[in-house]
Amino acid sequence: MRKKIMIAVGILAGIVLVFVGIVAAQPSEFRITRSTKISAPPDIVFAQVDDFHNWEGWSPWAKLDPAAKNTFEGPAAGKGAIFKWSGNDKVGEGQMTLTDSQPNDKILIKLEFKRPFEDTSTTEFTFKPEGDQTTVTWSMFGQQNFMEKAICMFMNMDKMLGADFEKGLAQLKKVSEEEAAAKK
Repeated sequence: MRKKIMIAVGILAGIVLVFVGIVAAQPSEFRITRSTKISAPPDIVFAQVDDFHNWEGWSPWAKLDPAAKNTFEGPAAGKGAIFKWSGNDKVGEGQMTLTDSQPNDKILIKLEFKRPFEDTSTTEFTFKPEGDQTTVTWSMFGQQNFMEKAICMFMNMDKMLGADFEKGLAQLKKVSEEEAAAKK
């Protein structure tokens, strides 16, 4: 009997070691990226992203908790602007800090989650004029610790967050194109 228990423990330990090895071999960096073309000039699209006050109109997470507590700090827009939120389990708690704002070209945001888990990543928006349209690319990237690597083996984060990015870009397109049409 003891021999069978030792064999079972050895097999279980082997399975755990193989799993740990597979998780450890996963990439330590992640990147999620989506793009869309918007029939509006870069300055209109850029302004929607550069000012956190505008995010309510297009962010895929804005409507998940209408009772969320949102606060703004620093300048109204551009580098140094801060948006903090605290809401239900769907939106959690965290803050975004605009760390770089290159008009009509690029925006970088430090994204810090406090709840439901602590994590920090970088969000980037780029704006490329193409005739009478603007190609907007929304990316999030950062480092993954061991636990995040293990979770990503069972949940496709690119697919999950990518779908949210696609919804947000569709709303950003709608809001920007309506504003561009109103200015004609």
